[in-house]
Amino acid sequence: MPDERRGLFRTIAHRLAGDREELPIEGRLPSFDRATGWLNSEPLTPAGLRGRIVLVDFWTYTCVNWLRTLPYLRAWGTKYHDAGLTIVGVHTPEFGFERDLRNITAQARNLDVDYPIAIDSDYGVWDEFANHYWPAVYIADADGRIRFHHFGEGEYARTEMVIQQLLVDAGGGARDFDEDLVMVDPEGLEVAADWRTLRSPETYLGYGQSSGFLSEDSALYDRAQAYPGGRRLPLNSWDLSGQWMQARHAAVLHEPGGRISFNFHARDVNLVMGPVPSGSAVPFRVSLDGGSVDGANGTDVDAEGRGEVGDQNTYQLIRQSGQVTDRVIEIEFLSAGVEAYCFTFG
Repeated sequence: MPDERRGLFRTIAHRLAGDREELPIEGRLPSFDRATGWLNSEPLTPAGLRGRIVLVDFWTYTCVNWLRTLPYLRAWGTKYHDAGLTIVGVHTPEFGFERDLRNITAQARNLDVDYPIAIDSDYGVWDEFANHYWPAVYIADADGRIRFHHFGEGEYARTEMVIQQLLVDAGGGARDFDEDLVMVDPEGLEVAADWRTLRSPETYLGYGQSSGFLSEDSALYDRAQAYPGGRRLPLNSWDLSGQWMQARHAAVLHEPGGRISFNFHARDVNLVMGPVPSGSAVPFRVSLDGGSVDGANGTDVDAEGRGEVGDQNTYQLIRQSGQVTDRVIEIEFLSAGVEAYCFTFG
């Protein structure tokens, strides 16, 4: 569809949706005082933000659900900042390494997150908002009243129309922006999931939240153990082979040659993992159904299925095109010293 027709379609859809939505008052914008630090800004306060529309976004940098919302956050920040929108990202960690300020700073830079970030490593701001989700968006009007919230992915058009409505209200009815909704062109981990074919859930490898582990045995928790592997995997189950320890937070590899296998049904396979110690590098090799990735390599894997764990992050291992079926991914680590935390799918 040509760009001009896209713009016309978006404008018509916007008008058909109605210019105004009745937005409830959900309370006052809570304080950010319990943040443990700030990036890209001096500390912000509700009083200091009065007069601006404030979008508060709870995130953590390995969360693939948040990563898929990021193109919209960037686009809204660019388009509406001068019209009166302030985005405040609240980084609340899921995994222990996401508490490390050096990691947060590096990933904010890598991901081009240039709006103010409240570092919430002690969950203080999370508690002030009584939040329970990544991602979560709260939007406050110019008087500091929460008027809208959304948990998870999606609802991008509605969220943007709320931003526009509150900006117009704050400006006395003036529209200092193009009313067409933003369009984004995401890449890599930021591409939306293929929800039509997605049948595999987020799956943790540490015993604190694990599910689907074929060889799980509570007697072996926190102990290095030689796992034989090689068993047939039902859909959405996984197994280890080699010398591993299933710790509360992750599966930890103790010797080279360890493998993780997972029977999945999805277009994309991602794995949160990192080297031990931090700063080292662990090469790995990915196969599908016992063979090559055959063009289905993700952005962190080359055409031969090879990659390297260089930092604690989310790695995209597989992105398929064409028909999606049940398949078995195997990741072989060629060196010891890796922690594997969580599979996600798209």
